[in-house]
Amino acid sequence: MLNLSVIYAVLTVIAAYLMGSINFAVIFTKAFIKSDIRDFGSGNAGTTNVMRVGGFLPGLLTFVCDALKGFVACEAGYLIFDYINKASGSEWSHAIYGAYICGLACMLGHVFPVFFQFKGGKGVATSVGIFAVCCPIAIIIGLAAFAVSTLITRIVSLSSIIATLVVVALSLIYYTDTALFLPQAIPCILMGIVVILKHKDNIKRLIKGEEKKLKIRR
Repeated sequence: MLNLSVIYAVLTVIAAYLMGSINFAVIFTKAFIKSDIRDFGSGNAGTTNVMRVGGFLPGLLTFVCDALKGFVACEAGYLIFDYINKASGSEWSHAIYGAYICGLACMLGHVFPVFFQFKGGKGVATSVGIFAVCCPIAIIIGLAAFAVSTLITRIVSLSSIIATLVVVALSLIYYTDTALFLPQAIPCILMGIVVILKHKDNIKRLIKGEEKKLKIRR
């Protein structure tokens, strides 16, 4: 039973990565403006660049679908690991571990999509769906922090970094206490690191005072 459980777990994680690799920024910009978003603006295949280049509707669709794939991947991980846990009684298969591991796999797929030459987005929208499953209170407060920061600064990259730090910190505080801390903390911290590292160029521009403010093409 354990061997079969391992197979189920591995297949679920692989499926989460493949789901993350579906890059909606590229899909929607090709549908709306007949071009690859990675050839325009900042070159990032994410919501903000889509809004700048393609307009509000493709940007909104990108955000919703990127968040949805994170949610579905984590929910699948949660359900499959919960099934394994109940069927085998294995301590390693707690449902929340499945959610976090599949969340990390989905984010890696989004950032390094196998279907799009491993050139994807920064993982911010996808993390909304991920943490909606893993730690809802963290993402609610994180979204509020993002909204307030964006209203004040109109700099999406800065707001994304602030929100990421808030979500990771709160997820570590409000972890699922019926399971071990480290198996939840490690994927959570790794996801935060991925998002911050993907913003390294934005951080350099922020330091120089050269980061662009949000302007959406109608």
